[in-house]
Amino acid sequence: MQDSNDQASHSTNRWIEFRPSGIHGMGGFARAKIRKGTRLIEYVGRRMSKQESLAECEAGNTFVFTLNDREDLDGSVSWNWARFLNHSCAPNAEAEQDEEDRVFIVAARTIRPGEEITFNYGYDFSEYQDNPCACGAAACIGFITAEEFHAKVRRILAVEARARAKAAADRARVRAASRRKK
Repeated sequence: MQDSNDQASHSTNRWIEFRPSGIHGMGGFARAKIRKGTRLIEYVGRRMSKQESLAECEAGNTFVFTLNDREDLDGSVSWNWARFLNHSCAPNAEAEQDEEDRVFIVAARTIRPGEEITFNYGYDFSEYQDNPCACGAAACIGFITAEEFHAKVRRILAVEARARAKAAADRARVRAASRRKK
């Protein structure tokens, strides 16, 4: 497969400075005001087959990006600074794929200088509990999933919270009844 490294990424580009993040590890921060629709950085890496991709994911590679029915992109390569952009449940950027299957991170709204640039990683629902989220957004659902699954996760979490509350109330009733018998 081929590398999509024709547009080198650096630790700092016109729009982004990479430094420690309060969300997780390293993050990308706006160096200046960025307008909605601005291409910020290309998500680059080694193109690989679906079979290779599956093996990489099973080995714990979290930087794999789906490209098409035949190929994925291994973004864990050292020249892919975009891999340091963090997930958010309320992102200010999004991943866009062009007709050549190149992936760019694009501002989804105006981003203020110094603001951390985030996008939704779009993880599948099937293993959402394996991917806790620490984005800190007011709308954070606690797990890294694609936005299309947020309502479903919220419903599951609400059911679990009601079950925990009921169990706690039942335990309290049992303790109270036990004290009355003494």
